[in-house]
Amino acid sequence: MKKLERVLHVDDDPSIRIIARVALEKVGKFALLSCASGKDTLEQALEFQPQVILLDVMMPGMDGPSTLAELKKLLDLSGVPVIFMTAKVQPEELEKYREMGAFDVIVKPFAPMQLAQDIRQLWSDFHKI
Repeated sequence: MKKLERVLHVDDDPSIRIIARVALEKVGKFALLSCASGKDTLEQALEFQPQVILLDVMMPGMDGPSTLAELKKLLDLSGVPVIFMTAKVQPEELEKYREMGAFDVIVKPFAPMQLAQDIRQLWSDFHKI
């Protein structure tokens, strides 16, 4: 299994992007591409070649599931765990996210100091499948 180095984070909320940046760059020591929208993501993801994608579900314009569908047209995501980040985590919603191609879900609000460790664990779990 390759070392996890590059994480793509997509969220329309600037404060969440700032918190995630500190959690992932400073604490987790990841290279991070932080995008504010699905459109930004589609313009930058190919060059960045993310190893993990953290994707907000509810965003204006192109939501998380739509962004994921478009990313699949640009990138081979077979080796890339996609993790939705959302406060909507009823069992039927979680099932729907997995059907859309999400490997797992991180519940908002997330614990910033725990986020990098959670991502590493999900990366490891994904590659054991």
